[in-house]
Amino acid sequence: MRGPMGMMRYAGWGALAGAAGSTALNTATYLDMAVRGRPASSTPEDTAEKLAAKAGVAVPGDEETRGNRLSGLGPLLGSLTGVGVGVLFGLLRRAGFHLPGPVGAVVAGATVMLASDGTMTALGVTDPTEWDAGTWLSDALPHLAYGAVTVATLHALDRR
Repeated sequence: MRGPMGMMRYAGWGALAGAAGSTALNTATYLDMAVRGRPASSTPEDTAEKLAAKAGVAVPGDEETRGNRLSGLGPLLGSLTGVGVGVLFGLLRRAGFHLPGPVGAVVAGATVMLASDGTMTALGVTDPTEWDAGTWLSDALPHLAYGAVTVATLHALDRR
């Protein structure tokens, strides 16, 4: 399909693929937490808090209510990032940019990792130069799961 409708179709497919990829990323993260007994990271909430401050927006409520809002906003930002990267990959696919499955999975995973970790790094929430190999692995594997599911979903939706 040509024109704006074709673009909207691929953007929609990308959003669906990104949502599926985000679910895979979260599942891999929660599985890692369950298997290793590690706590949840505070970086999503810290990122939401810093982004709100940068935007000049106060997160309202007493200490508990504010903390609860940030606990919701952090993962919500992650989901929006995953869906947004999915839309990007859907539109790239529409433009004829097709990567083989494994390569596409790595590229999509690296893109969403760069988007999320890059934002956190720019805001001073984390510093990847201080991460050890285990930290890199526990961050990279869920993002690779995102990439694999996102690309597989796009391939399934766009069977030309």
